[in-house]
Amino acid sequence: MSRQKRKRSRCSSGWRLQSWKVCLPAIAIIILLCAEVAVAQNPPSELTSLQNQLKSLQNQVKFLEIALDTIWVIFTGCLVFFMNAGFGMLEAGLCRQKNAANILTKNLIVFALSTAAYWAVGFAFMFGNGNPFIGLSGFYLKSNDVFDSLKDIGIPLNAKFFFQLVLAGTAATIVSGAVAERIKFAAFCLFSLLLVAIIYPITGHWIWGGGWLGGGWLEWLKFWDFAGSTVVHSVGGGSALVGVYLLGPRKGKYIDGVSYGLSGHNLSLAILGCFILWLGWFGFNPGSTMELDPKAISHIVLTTNTAACAGGIAAAIATWLNPWDLNSKPDPTMIINGVLSGLVAITASCRFVTIDSAIAIGLLAGIIVVFSVEFWDRMEIDDPVGAISVHLVGGVWGTLALGLFSEGSEGAGALYSDGPVAGLFRGGGIDSIRQLSIQLLGIVAVGLSTVVLSLLAWLFVKSILSSSLRVTEKAEREGLDFHEHRMSAYSGFLFKADVKESALKDPPRKN
Repeated sequence: MSRQKRKRSRCSSGWRLQSWKVCLPAIAIIILLCAEVAVAQNPPSELTSLQNQLKSLQNQVKFLEIALDTIWVIFTGCLVFFMNAGFGMLEAGLCRQKNAANILTKNLIVFALSTAAYWAVGFAFMFGNGNPFIGLSGFYLKSNDVFDSLKDIGIPLNAKFFFQLVLAGTAATIVSGAVAERIKFAAFCLFSLLLVAIIYPITGHWIWGGGWLGGGWLEWLKFWDFAGSTVVHSVGGGSALVGVYLLGPRKGKYIDGVSYGLSGHNLSLAILGCFILWLGWFGFNPGSTMELDPKAISHIVLTTNTAACAGGIAAAIATWLNPWDLNSKPDPTMIINGVLSGLVAITASCRFVTIDSAIAIGLLAGIIVVFSVEFWDRMEIDDPVGAISVHLVGGVWGTLALGLFSEGSEGAGALYSDGPVAGLFRGGGIDSIRQLSIQLLGIVAVGLSTVVLSLLAWLFVKSILSSSLRVTEKAEREGLDFHEHRMSAYSGFLFKADVKESALKDPPRKN
């Protein structure tokens, strides 16, 4: 092909490309003009019909969105409800077999009691319209128009109530493990009612119900706790601490200042309980979005799981490489607490931190829980399952960690648009120090309130029973299963202690 022909060919191709660039907008303009003419020629009745159809379609899309959000919240609420089984298995496994039925019964009844208390007054105190310190409307879910703190959530009120109910039930269940093996069943039931009806809702209102710590009073005073490291776990752990202090340690736990291990009877149950709780946290944290937001949900699931894994690994290493015990081995019960402590710690910030920050939060939580268990043991605070260390101490660390590791809501590609400023370790500067101070203020305020209200509640329960909160020494020695429930969790099983006792009672045979 000659040079002239190639030149002509290139000019022709360039013109075709340019002509398409000109033609496409022209075609679009012609189509729009034709559409306008067609609409103008339609009678007004047909135009109104089209507008109604469009409006109906919009309503259907909105209804579908609300339906999907509702299904998501109910589903995650069911996962959190299933955590009651996890707590039951964990606590029963870490305690002695003679008290297993009592522990399982407490974990069974506590959600029923929580439902009654939260429906009657707890939900109203927590989310009802009132003042910066307590809600004063919405008792028995009688009205939908008195929960302004929840009005931005589009799902039905009943769905909101159910999800908040299972969180409240979790706070009550935390107490069960810490006071296990010596508390009267009636005392535990009465305290659970007071906890879910009054103690938990009051501090919850401060943070989630539009109260003074949630920006509802002073706009700059905004305490952040996405899913409840403080609102749920620290409150449950603080209430448990007061109960354990008033009850005193189990018989035989501390003798002449020396701590003796009262080992649990079934590690299989305890580890099964840990896995159930781990699963339940995939509802606890992601469900707190209260809407089906794929990006947020997937991010929260990953940060939650990562922190749990890091906590378990850290606890395993901390118990394995004990410099004071050259023969130390990884402790499976402490690994359980490390996993759970990591989950508790990430609960406050799971929406606001990156995965690498979640690893750091979980690792520190796993190390902290090991030293915390030892600290409380030295203080002769007898917690059979480590609930105080996991939920109270882990909750405090997780709430502070939010002020250290939050990513911030500014800049392209931010994790969130509504949330805390960048943390101290993320270059937040003065604003991060202010946020960290608010987080510390919230921890102290909620902690003091929980301790005072719990102390009053325990003393009130004691006055109602007109006796001690604790079972008799005989009942504790023989087991709460028989003395509190007249049955055993292992009916028909023969244990080593039973064989020894039978051998002592029966005289030897003479041939």
